[in-house]
Amino acid sequence: MKILFLTHAFNGLAQRLFIELRELGHEVAIELDVNDALTAQALALAKPDLVIAPFLKRAIPEAVWSAVPCLVVHPGVPGDRGPSALDWAILEGEREWGVTVLQAVGEMDAGPVWAHRAFPMRLAPKSSLYRREVTEAAVTAVTEAVKAFARGEKPVQVADLGAEARGRARPLVRQADRAIDWAADDTLTVLRKIHSADGFPGLRDEILGRPVRLFGAHAEGTLRGPVPGGVIATRHGGILRATRDGAVWISHLQAIAPESGDPTLKLPATEVLGDALAGVAEIAYAVDAPPHGDTWRELRYEEHGDVGVLHFAFHNGAMSPSQCRRLLAALQVAKCRPTKVLVLAGGEDFWSNGIHLNAIEATGRPADASWESINAIDDVAREVITMTDRLTVSALAGNAGAGGVFLALAADRVWLNRGVVLNPHYKGMGNLYGSEYWTYLLPRRVGEKRAREITARRLPMGSHEAVQLGLADARFGHDPHAFLAAAVKRAQAMAEDPRYADTLFAKRRQRLVDETAKPLDKYREEELERMKLNFYGFDPSYHVARYHFVHKLPKARTPYYLASHRAGAPG
Repeated sequence: MKILFLTHAFNGLAQRLFIELRELGHEVAIELDVNDALTAQALALAKPDLVIAPFLKRAIPEAVWSAVPCLVVHPGVPGDRGPSALDWAILEGEREWGVTVLQAVGEMDAGPVWAHRAFPMRLAPKSSLYRREVTEAAVTAVTEAVKAFARGEKPVQVADLGAEARGRARPLVRQADRAIDWAADDTLTVLRKIHSADGFPGLRDEILGRPVRLFGAHAEGTLRGPVPGGVIATRHGGILRATRDGAVWISHLQAIAPESGDPTLKLPATEVLGDALAGVAEIAYAVDAPPHGDTWRELRYEEHGDVGVLHFAFHNGAMSPSQCRRLLAALQVAKCRPTKVLVLAGGEDFWSNGIHLNAIEATGRPADASWESINAIDDVAREVITMTDRLTVSALAGNAGAGGVFLALAADRVWLNRGVVLNPHYKGMGNLYGSEYWTYLLPRRVGEKRAREITARRLPMGSHEAVQLGLADARFGHDPHAFLAAAVKRAQAMAEDPRYADTLFAKRRQRLVDETAKPLDKYREEELERMKLNFYGFDPSYHVARYHFVHKLPKARTPYYLASHRAGAPG
């Protein structure tokens, strides 16, 4: 069928559905929900059999849903209505939640149901639940709904679903609904409140006299503080705050501008609070320290037999220069261990999305900060490429984009969780050229011609296509925990393979051959010469695109690489 996506943004859920439906043979075009006139124009150009709305912030115009069947993906159980479905589910401690695919009608979220899927709730940030449980349930439910529509079936009224329709209409969650009372709320309540606002809009609070919004809450199992709400310690840019019965780490904050009341850039908490933290202790945690109760740390190294596993769970997959330096140091620790295989595990939500654009924007000197950032991540890539004393595996349990994809290719093997979405391109960020030795790493896997095609097309790629193209070596599993457990078993099998020594020798020999043909330093020099033009040249496209991205400015139109229905259309 011809399907038109009408979406507020081409986010992770929309990208995953785009991939899945295209793999089923459907023709899928994307239109960002900018205004009614452009939506009507898109409908006329695309002539879809079906409109799917994976992520909207307003109702679909009647002129659209009355002309073409429109399926809305709602992150709530049948009968649930309102814009804060997942927020309320987290706040109220729901043990099971779901996704409902319903048909758009005049009243928002009130249409008949095409499909729905339930999932068990984790104690986790809203953004994490949305990327994992909500996305997986949505893929299943949307696929079922599209197949039912193609068969000519009809949706079911909510009233006919009986006990399954346990949802109800609820209003937008206000900041007052989730405000923390640090003296009265226990740790679980604090976590739920912060989790319910994670991603957007953030939970409004005050720290050391400064109005902020809180993101990235993690439980602390050991440390305590005397005054609930007080800052006990810092670590890796995060702060530890005391609760009535424990403590929680908060990794990121948004300062509230005093003149407008608007939030500013989301940044590591210590950067936002700055001098106000004078006298607060930084509590280090060695990357290879054994776990001692629940705590939060971005980097963690562990061993399983002959396999070392390095976890680096950076917030939203973004890597600042300081994070890259910590990761580089962790790689050097791992290199000193007597293991045969090193698994680079990234984080469960994201493996890596490359350089940290918010951190660059916040410096006020974006060209210099961009240059520092790309060199820092290049250092990490080089460390992995030149690690010839063992085999290396990039095991992607979560998504990766831009430089993060090419950083993964620095390893000898690339394994993907089946639900992973890759964005192996830079061009969407103002025609950024990119580095991370991609001009060496990508062609050696897929060839020069295919490398050019992959980086030019600007569209997301699923794990199936990545393996087909040779970008990755295997795809397996669904759940991040099960995927990583399976990856460690596969890595141990590599270590125990009687051909291990021959494989390692072949790796060393190939690295020498490649270095003789063209040194890594030359690849890096050529890439950085192109990036210098992006950062310091006359064309400001990268700086404009980065500014729009970090400040979340709405688009005035849908980019043509997404809106295939607009190709060749006048205007």
